[in-house]
Amino acid sequence: MKYPARIVAALTCAIAFAAGAHAQDAKHYRFAHDQQLNSGYSVAYDLFSAKLKELSKGTMLIDQFPGAQLGQEPQLLQLVKSGDLDFAIVSSANTSTISPQAGVMSLHFLFRNEAHVVKALADPKVIEAIKTMIDETAQGLHVIATGSQGVRNIYSKKEVHKVDDVKGMKIRVQATATEDTMFPAYGAQTVHMPFGSVYTSLQTGVVEAAENSVNVYLINRHYEVAPVLSITEHEANNALLFISDKLWQSLSAEQKQWVTTAAAEVSAKEPAKAFDLERAAATKLKSIGVKIVTDVDKSGFTAIADPYLDKLAKELGTHADKIKTLIRAIN
Repeated sequence: MKYPARIVAALTCAIAFAAGAHAQDAKHYRFAHDQQLNSGYSVAYDLFSAKLKELSKGTMLIDQFPGAQLGQEPQLLQLVKSGDLDFAIVSSANTSTISPQAGVMSLHFLFRNEAHVVKALADPKVIEAIKTMIDETAQGLHVIATGSQGVRNIYSKKEVHKVDDVKGMKIRVQATATEDTMFPAYGAQTVHMPFGSVYTSLQTGVVEAAENSVNVYLINRHYEVAPVLSITEHEANNALLFISDKLWQSLSAEQKQWVTTAAAEVSAKEPAKAFDLERAAATKLKSIGVKIVTDVDKSGFTAIADPYLDKLAKELGTHADKIKTLIRAIN
């Protein structure tokens, strides 16, 4: 059947109006981090944004700003606190710049292995304890999920086979009380700097080594200036997903539930995917000739680190001590 032109025009206008109204209903939010795409952080974004879009029927859309486009992690935290950024995923270590007790997640050898990391970061009691820690020690933001970028290893121009090999070594570390205690305990010298400065500092010799996960080492091309990766696995590379309090308070009860459910998807699925990226990265690094030292004797490191677990957790505070105890109890 052929409709009159005026009816076709009216229908076209109605469809266009409905589409426009739907587009107006959709709201965009900003999600930032300091890593490249194909990182654990971008995986967290993919999971969170897809689930939130599904639950909200396209009314809550998340735009990603990777690669420190909006700032390094300490700056991102300040932007979230002020309400100028909606969401950010940040390492638990850098979170200690606004909540020192978050340094508990950086305790060396707190986690026994990959399975322990994945299970702990999805544990409801651990997640609730972390949320409470932030709510009671920082203002302007809330933790809604946990994440991972694997575990951290040392990279340099020299091989590390045992703890004696790091004595006197200038290592760029994250600026936490935990790092500033542990690396000197091994005999190393700690140096702080923004992540974005690590490549040049390794290149120029300002530092002799740095430490991070395998995939971060790969995608940021740090192997070009530090071609030896020693698998020390001294620390879990944990992350926390934040929402600004300003945004949280503006959401309806239903929207808050959508955000909470989408965030749970990150805690449940992202850590395992992050470790998959770690394995793929190691394969890629080997294929391009990077030296990976797998026979690191960790016993010397753990002998030094173990006595600090309880001591540092207690010194950091009651929240930190509770989180440490909950994580250690997970089998």
